[in-house]
This record gives sequence, C-alpha cells and structure tokens, in this order.
Amino acid sequence: MGRARVRGWLAAAVAVAGLSGVALVSVPAPTPLDAPGQSGQGRPMGAVPPAVGAADAQRADAVTDLLARRADALLRRDQAAFTATLDPAADPAFLEKQQELFTNLAGVPLDQWSYTVRPEDGLDLRALDPPAADPTADEQWAPGVDLHYALRGIDPTPTDRSLGYLFARRGDQWFLRSDTALEDLGRRTWRGPWDFGPVEVTPATHGVVLAHPGNKPMVDRLVRELDPAVEAVTRTWGDQWPRRVALLLPDSPAEMRALVGPDFPVESVVAVAIADRVDTTRRTATGQRVVLSPTGSRALSIASLRVVLRHEITHVAARVQTVDGSPMWLLEGFADYVGYRESGLGLAQGAPDLARSVRAGTLPPSLPQDRDFRGKDKELDLAYQRSWSLAKFVADRFGEQKLVALYRDLAGAGPISANETDAHLRRVLGLDRAALLRSWQDYLRAMLR
Repeated sequence: MGRARVRGWLAAAVAVAGLSGVALVSVPAPTPLDAPGQSGQGRPMGAVPPAVGAADAQRADAVTDLLARRADALLRRDQAAFTATLDPAADPAFLEKQQELFTNLAGVPLDQWSYTVRPEDGLDLRALDPPAADPTADEQWAPGVDLHYALRGIDPTPTDRSLGYLFARRGDQWFLRSDTALEDLGRRTWRGPWDFGPVEVTPATHGVVLAHPGNKPMVDRLVRELDPAVEAVTRTWGDQWPRRVALLLPDSPAEMRALVGPDFPVESVVAVAIADRVDTTRRTATGQRVVLSPTGSRALSIASLRVVLRHEITHVAARVQTVDGSPMWLLEGFADYVGYRESGLGLAQGAPDLARSVRAGTLPPSLPQDRDFRGKDKELDLAYQRSWSLAKFVADRFGEQKLVALYRDLAGAGPISANETDAHLRRVLGLDRAALLRSWQDYLRAMLR
C-alpha cells in the first residue's frame, strides 16, 4: 500500500503505492492451489483442506442452490425471486439494504454474477451474540462464500470477492440472514459501488465509467479523456493488452476505502489502479480497475487529469508483465514517462525540486532506491521526479522502445541481486548501474543547468 502525491505545480497525483508499482493495489482473492505466478494471498503449498462432513455437504448443497437462485434473480432482474432468498426474520435494515442493492445493480452490465460456497471454511458461530445468534432459527451456518462477477466488455475472466454471509435454516429452507454479522469474527463482506448507491454506467470506446447519480460533469470529463488515454498508453506500450479500462468514481472516502482496501490512505490519493489477482506466468489479471478519489480527482485541471489517467492506465497495461519486487524507479518512472509524454512539459517544469537541486550543485548520488518511495512530502516528490527524469533520460538517449524493452526485461525479473540487475541493464542498454548513474547525472547537468 502507499499514498498518492500531488505535485503542487500541476495539482496532479502521479504516484500511488501498491503491489507492483505505486499505483497498483492487489485486493487478495481466493487462489487455486495450482495457480502459478502472483495471485494474491494463496494457500500454503501442499495444504490439504479439512474433510467436509455429511451435514456440511447437505448444507453446502442447499446454500449453493439458494445462492444460484439469488444470482439468477439478479441477472434476470426478478425482484420477487431475489427477495425470496432473504430471511424474512432478518434485521429490517439488512432487508432494506438488500432491496437497495438489487435496485442499484439495475444499470450495471454484467456478463456473470455467481457464487461459490466453501464449507471447509465455516466459522464457529458460538461466539455470536444476539441479534446475529437468532434462537428462532432451526440452524445457522457461515461457510466461506466468494462472489464472482464480470463487467461486460471489461472482464474477460470474472473477478472474485470474499463475502461474510450468514445463513439461517427455517424448517427445510435456507435463507441469507446477514452480510455483517460475521465482522466480529473477522470475516467481512466486500462492498462494490452498488452497495453505496445507484450506479450509472457511461460507455466509451475503450472502457466504461461507473459513478453515482449527480456526477455528470466529472463523468463527462472522464469519458472524454478515457479513450485518448488508452490510445496514448498503447502508442508507447504496444497493443498487447486488452485496451479496456473501467474507471470507478466513488462518492465518499468510505466507498473508496471499500474498493481499494481498509488500510489505504484514501485522503491523500487522487487515483489508484487495483487488481485482485495477477498471474505473471500466464499473463493474466482479474479485477483491474482505476479508482478515482471522490474529492481530489474533481479538483484536477484537464491537463492534470490527463496525466493521472495515463499514469494509472500504464500500470493497468503493464501489470501482467510486472513482477512484485521490481525496482520502483523503473515502475513509477515509466508510468510517469507515459503520463507526461504528450503533455508538452519539459524536465525543469515536470521536476522542479530536482531542477533546483541540480542547479544548486547537488546531483542524485545513486539511482532511486525503493526506500525513497517510503518518504513523505518533498522527499517522496523528489523520488518520483528523479524516477521520471531517469526514464526520460533512457528514452532520450537510447530511444523510447529501449525504455519499453528495459521495463519488460527488468520489471519482468522481479526482486534480483545487484549483479543480476547489472546484467539486465547491460543486456538492454549496454550499461551497468554505475555507468547508468554517471550518464544520467551528465544528462541532468546538461538539461537543468
């Protein structure tokens, strides 16, 4: 996780820390045991799930059927059938929220909405207190439940989210009783935009914008900028990526936190690219979204928004070739390079702190270090400015395609030793780290004197 930085001169955040680059956050999802590559929080290798007893198997069959009917009702827009899956004795506030959820999903184009029940992950409900522990129910059960959903035209493979569902049996019929009762037991329900209000979906050629009613001016800006941003990223990165992006515009910090993670510093973020599962071996990623700040993004100028979107969409495009632990200067410098590439801004304008430092006689003593991106305020700004200038130097000196080749080669290697890094740099640029540093310093002297 990390924070976005807003360069004061541009009022644009161009860095958001995350899994494999400062603008990427991984929202862990259940992972198959045999999935290679990076896939969020998987199970330990060789782990064997506990055996499922006959009672749990019967419950699983009944609850699986219940959730299949719930999903079918959502997709067919059958509110009566949807309501029939809810416990009539449940908390009225829960029942009301569920009806709102059904209504809010009406305009969302879905290719899939389904559930998986994991009986082996059932919780011990003896610790539940009333009203969650309903004595009138014949039985209650809390297995693991995953939601699988796919936005039409965006998700070639459904994305997975964990749900904290509590079920109740009354007679021979099972119902969904709560999606919050298990929070005290450590299991929370993922919330999507539709949990926070009606969702309006506005299409563009290269993606969609999901927002709530009342945001038309901002949505119009995003729709106008989305296609040019995707095309700009493709001109640099190439067309070997889906070239379809979902932009999410939440209405509140609470909603943004639900989308990007409870520990994320949403107050200091204007945009962040997220993914829930990434497999760099198979070159696949699910659940990729760009989430805009409910406050910060609205304050951006058109030029600033353009830079932010291109930066974040670069992370989306490059994500399946970005191994965790790759050098931050390369990941963020490259995203900034694409973001500013067609902005018309020169090095001194885009890196004012770096320019002042160089003109005062202080050159970067080393290539930017990962720890530099854990700094604050000016220190963090300087880390990004140095990284952008380094990426710009590589493109100016060796050509843009060499910069792209360096990213694919070095970011695809992940965490490697200093000697291995030198080998990658020599293979692509003909320079090791020391030679790259000297050449970059010479470039800065020439460009910023």
